[in-house]
Amino acid sequence: MPVSSASRAYRPLIGVTACCYEIDDMPYHAAGDQYLRAVLDGAGGLPLLVPALGGPPEAEEVAARLDGLLITGSPSNILPRHYGGEPSHPGTLHDPDRDATTLPLIRAALNAGVPLLGICRGLQELNVALGGTLHQRVHELPGKQDHRWDDADPLEKQYGPAHPVRITPGGVLAAMVAANEIIVNSLHWQGIDRLAAGLKVEAVAPDGLIEAVSVTAAPAFAVAVQWHPEWCFGDNPASMALLRAFGEAALLRAAGRSIA
Repeated sequence: MPVSSASRAYRPLIGVTACCYEIDDMPYHAAGDQYLRAVLDGAGGLPLLVPALGGPPEAEEVAARLDGLLITGSPSNILPRHYGGEPSHPGTLHDPDRDATTLPLIRAALNAGVPLLGICRGLQELNVALGGTLHQRVHELPGKQDHRWDDADPLEKQYGPAHPVRITPGGVLAAMVAANEIIVNSLHWQGIDRLAAGLKVEAVAPDGLIEAVSVTAAPAFAVAVQWHPEWCFGDNPASMALLRAFGEAALLRAAGRSIA
């Protein structure tokens, strides 16, 4: 069951990364409702939107004030220049202000010991922030399956079960979900190519694509997944286990900061 709003006297403050959108020729900073509710009712935290202001020099200050950081998914993809990739395929959606905000913020959060959970684009950003590279079009690679979604489908089908992932035995994720394999949704074009130094594989898809990682030297919870555990998390034991572990780590940081 989701965490009750009355189950904690004190809720950790969890930053939720935003994307920059243009609506009626005006820029807006936004994050999906499902991420905010996953923080509130899944992780038991207070969600705080972190705007994509384009690389503010205050990344360390922002990280220092947070008890946790959720790096959200997005329709956009990371600009290839951040990982030495080839120019994007025509029509690829990018969000340069988000890139310039999240990449330094991820590094600052890890350095400050802020618990971190990355989702979809968030997994890719974590890998790039630490020096890894990406496949830009996984579905075009020999031997890889099509991990994309169909825009024509209703949301329930887009975010529905898509394929299994094999959990790495003895890993961080295995300790949370207590399973060798789980079924996940799949809504992405891109994926990890070269794994960044300092990251450990926590789960893989049947085609070998990396689906989850953890930061090996992180002083606190630092996990990212390629799927979307925030979708209908209350009905999914694996998603709830992941969100609860993240929330408990954020609560532990909050408690330590209040004592200090």
